[in-house]
Amino acid sequence: MAVTLYGDNQVSDDRPTVQVTAVSWPGEEEPTTAGGAAGSPRPAGGRPWWRRGRVLLAGGVTAAVLAGMVGTGAWAYAGDVPRGTSVLGTELGGRSRAEAAKELRAELEKRAGALNSPLTVLVGENRAEINPADVGLTVDVDATVAAATSAQAHPVDRLFGSRSVDPVVTVDAAKLDAALRTVLGKQGRDMTMPAIIFTGTTPKPVYPKPSLTLDAEQSARVVRAGWLAGQPVTVPVVEKSPATTREEVDRLVAELAKPAVAAPVTITSTKGSVSVPPAAIARALRFSADDAGKLTPKIDVKRLRTALGSKLTAIESTPKDAGLTISGGKPKVVPGRAGQQLDSAALGRDLLAVLPKADGRTVTGELKAAEPELTEAKLAELGIKERVSTFSTKFPGGLSSPRSQNIIQAAKDVDGTIVQPGETFSLNAHTGERGYGQGYQDAPVIVGGKLVPGVGGGVSQFTTTLFNASYYAGLQDVEHKPHSFYFSRYPAVIESTIFWPDLDFKFRNNTPHGVLIDTAYTSNTITVSMWSTKIYDSVKTEYGPRRSVTTPKTVHLEPGPKCIPAAGSNGFSQDAYRVIKKDGKVVKREKFSWTYDPEPNFVCGPKPS
Repeated sequence: MAVTLYGDNQVSDDRPTVQVTAVSWPGEEEPTTAGGAAGSPRPAGGRPWWRRGRVLLAGGVTAAVLAGMVGTGAWAYAGDVPRGTSVLGTELGGRSRAEAAKELRAELEKRAGALNSPLTVLVGENRAEINPADVGLTVDVDATVAAATSAQAHPVDRLFGSRSVDPVVTVDAAKLDAALRTVLGKQGRDMTMPAIIFTGTTPKPVYPKPSLTLDAEQSARVVRAGWLAGQPVTVPVVEKSPATTREEVDRLVAELAKPAVAAPVTITSTKGSVSVPPAAIARALRFSADDAGKLTPKIDVKRLRTALGSKLTAIESTPKDAGLTISGGKPKVVPGRAGQQLDSAALGRDLLAVLPKADGRTVTGELKAAEPELTEAKLAELGIKERVSTFSTKFPGGLSSPRSQNIIQAAKDVDGTIVQPGETFSLNAHTGERGYGQGYQDAPVIVGGKLVPGVGGGVSQFTTTLFNASYYAGLQDVEHKPHSFYFSRYPAVIESTIFWPDLDFKFRNNTPHGVLIDTAYTSNTITVSMWSTKIYDSVKTEYGPRRSVTTPKTVHLEPGPKCIPAAGSNGFSQDAYRVIKKDGKVVKREKFSWTYDPEPNFVCGPKPS
């Protein structure tokens, strides 16, 4: 008797016996019961038949069905990308990676017009268009094909299903952020960092305020997601608050800043003791905020030493760097010396610990040997052995005039300075504020387009001389600004003014050798020479013609001690080229340009009627 299976029941009939065979879909595992026995009936609520791992086939058709299914399975699994997978509406399924990449590139080529069209972005209340190529917006074909290849697809879905894979979009986040910040414009605001500053010995809080800005990572994510939609993309403007709150600033004022300057602190050592007055504490106690706006107190021991002045000489001896002087046309080493100083790290830590206290305001300082930063051995390694440039300018008025004395004072402040490889020299940082206490006198300076008396007048001539010496040594120009008027005692364009604290002159030692600045003066000249190791054959200047020449006007000023007459000079524009040669070839050609205003003919007195 034959048995035909209907569900789980067996029904008798008289049809011929048929052999039943189990087969599995490609890629599927054999189903098991809880006990793990393959082929056991599935419980109620199991997967539907089209999800099950096995199908029962009658023996007479087993071979044919198996053959068909094997063929169908091979078709379904052909290629690297699962069948039914598309990107941007383009079918990539059943293709190899290379074929899929080629197909996707062809589709992107068709869409080139839309993809290269300006993208409209909304940033706050501002609207603008960004060129996708300018910010690196593009579809990464290889990454997109890789994503399509790894798309999950059930074996049956490979035959009948479909799926869409989003393209992988990339962007240059830094360029995008710069472009979006331009769109943001004045809507944005910088973070106000928390601080505590001292006016005398009175602490003043500076409360934090959040910034209104862009988050580069978030902006990139939004633009990547919205680019291909062809619609304006809204870029979020976010607030970023400093890590230290207003309440924490008030707490630091109450618990540290105010008690710190309420009484002196005594520093004791094996060589004696020093009393640190509240004014010196206020100078040394700094509250610094990091980039996140976290406010941290610390003791600046360098500022403390400056504030204490000669007091520390009772217990300390300052180390002195080795130096160089020019003798007989050659650099000669001036030996340095070691010193003995309080351990800065320990002193700062211990002072900070006692400042909140009303009593017990004494710290014990540990004296340690202090070597000079620049020893004779290090100096010998710098390769300062020959003069590589020199430049002189003439000053009017004789050696005794206030203007000449200011030039000489600046020269003395800088003489003997050693600029190490990679170091940037700043004239303002080196001399500090040029006031009466530093030996500077009143002399004419240019303020508001006219000459007026001012302390330190004439230092710009030293600046020009120093600039030219660095220029002809081939050193890197970092910051300089020519005068607003042309003075014939200076080379046109290749000159520089200075004004504390807004205008500075800086150069960088971009050579592998140290540079010694040597200054000298006569009754009417100032000279600056640079000593190092010569690396260039020559450094010369080539001038372009003067153009856009303008004539001065006559300006009548109120007579008096503040009125300084001037003959006036033409204004003009001009280019100068620094040409640097090495091994017989031009290795650098740098352009310097400037436009001079016409200097008015200043007359001290009323205009004739």
